[in-house]
Amino acid sequence: MPAYAMAHLRDAAPHPEIAEYIERITGTFEPYGGRFLVHATQHEVKEGSWPGNVVVIGFPTITQARTWWDSPEYQQIAPLRSRHIDGDIILVAGVPDAYDPNTTARTLRDSLPVE
Repeated sequence: MPAYAMAHLRDAAPHPEIAEYIERITGTFEPYGGRFLVHATQHEVKEGSWPGNVVVIGFPTITQARTWWDSPEYQQIAPLRSRHIDGDIILVAGVPDAYDPNTTARTLRDSLPVE
């Protein structure tokens, strides 16, 4: 099942360490099957507020995403970003190919109190 590392990055000020981070990050996630799905592209806010940028890196599994995040190679470069960019980063498992949202709706309905 696919997994994703998702970042909502705000207040990025230009800095040489950010350029170095961008130059080096691909080499940290490729060994784990990772690849950029979204990186420094425009986004369109439809509800609420979403200042900043979005980054999404796809992985074959959540285990590979976690292993990448915890790897010495990534942890070595992470401060290059975190010293200069505020943001939120999450790892999230995707849904299987045969995912049916109606199953989730049925489970939700079955858990509701009977009126």
